Amino acid sequence: MTKISDRLNNLAESATLKMAALSRELKNEGKDVIALSLGEPDFETPYHIREAAKAAIDAGHNKYTPVNGLVELRKAISNKFKRDNGLDYSHEQIVVSTGAKQSLANVINALVNPGDEVIVASPFWVSYAAQVQLAEGKLVELHAGIDKDFKVTPEMLESAITDKTKVFLYSSPCNPTGAVYSKDELEALANVIAKHERIFVLADEIYEHINFIGGHESIGQFENIKDRVITVNGLSKGFAMTGWRLGYIGAPLEVAKACTKMQGQITSGTSVITQMAAITALGDNLERTFQMREAFLRRRNLVLDLLGKIPGLKVNVPEGAFYVFPDASAFFGTSTGDTTINNVDDLTMYLLQDCHVAVVTGSAFGNPNCFRISYAAADEVLVEAVDRIKQSLAKLQPVPVA
Repeated sequence: MTKISDRLNNLAESATLKMAALSRELKNEGKDVIALSLGEPDFETPYHIREAAKAAIDAGHNKYTPVNGLVELRKAISNKFKRDNGLDYSHEQIVVSTGAKQSLANVINALVNPGDEVIVASPFWVSYAAQVQLAEGKLVELHAGIDKDFKVTPEMLESAITDKTKVFLYSSPCNPTGAVYSKDELEALANVIAKHERIFVLADEIYEHINFIGGHESIGQFENIKDRVITVNGLSKGFAMTGWRLGYIGAPLEVAKACTKMQGQITSGTSVITQMAAITALGDNLERTFQMREAFLRRRNLVLDLLGKIPGLKVNVPEGAFYVFPDASAFFGTSTGDTTINNVDDLTMYLLQDCHVAVVTGSAFGNPNCFRISYAAADEVLVEAVDRIKQSLAKLQPVPVA
């Protein structure tokens, strides 16, 4: 009999981390694997941020911080929200955590009771479902396909709301699709939420700075719902600081206090060195961030051009983040003779084994027709990876009908 709790036994492993582990195993066997599975920028953390961390160490910043973060950092985040997003969160409404993933988990556990419904715009980041499950809530998926550029409509949102709905959760720019909601699109969704006073909005904006269509828009800007919006952000994506582990929220004061209470029993405050570096990162020197964004845009265009030459793949144009989410359903029901592709899970495993390219199944993100490619890699690596994918897919032929 297992001694592990049912809570953990029933929890799925992160699909992105699972594929990364499988990639490492093949690499250890000597295989030339191209890993396009993790959402990690391939750039170095900007120099001035690293220097700020070194200065913090030399200055003796090595003690515990307040659970919700250094006051100086929370004030810097408050200023950032006002400057970049037009959002008015005081520093008392800010909670700093060990990554945006922890920020999201804090909020979900602070708001969701067993049986409460969390509406999520699908496709969605893999951990949303697991975090709702751990909070004993019910995930309600709003499926928007590639024909809608993977964006939910106000009509879809309204139709999903019940008397058990507690939270609407979405990301923009989106992981895994790269979809970006415009101001008009967000306002239309806000107008739906405004009619239901018990519902909170959890807005994941971690990819804010990797936006190819102009200024980022936040749903918290709208007066009719701003007191029910929790905005999540962090340093991992826009500043190439994945390993530094710092995320943060701006939230209604009651929610912020609840998140601080929970965090105080789990991790307390995040690394003081990371917090000191974050004060510098959140200043107005975003030159390196914008350079990364331009590189990602170039890579996106490169990958879209290459994928567009593969018969059977259906691809839209992502407007942000660093992912492409092609529809591969045309390959379901095909075979090499030795391997049969029944679904997208089969397809991603086939690509890993046949051409040694690691991508992530779309079923983990709520879409069983697609798979996710991260283009956070050098141009020559991306060219080689897509060429391998093209050759592997060309081997697949329809299974004869008996």
